[in-house]
Amino acid sequence: MLNSKKKLEAEISEAFIKFQRDLIGRGPQEAKTYIINDMLITRFKGVLTVEEKHLVSHNSGKKLVKKMRSLLREMYTKDYEKIVEDHTGCKVLSSHSDISTKTGERIEVFIMDKDLERYLETIK
Repeated sequence: MLNSKKKLEAEISEAFIKFQRDLIGRGPQEAKTYIINDMLITRFKGVLTVEEKHLVSHNSGKKLVKKMRSLLREMYTKDYEKIVEDHTGCKVLSSHSDISTKTGERIEVFIMDKDLERYLETIK
């Protein structure tokens, strides 16, 4: 189960990187996905563009970057959830996202319709 879990986590990370490169023109420097019970969590490092890095040096710029990234995520929620559903075979019940303008990291959390860790054990 450990190998299939790690493999699935890596595949999802790669799919997210590719999607973001296609969408924004560049992807994160690093992505790591974790499957924990009925949650799938992906942590992205190095997501801010050069322009965004300049903007976040001012308070109004931080708000603008967060608002823009939030709007983009809202616009493409179904795409993000489809990536997870296609790779896991499970349904996404809800998803949540946030970006840190301080560290340049973003986190995605997906709540699944079943305990994905247990599910992976049954399909060894």
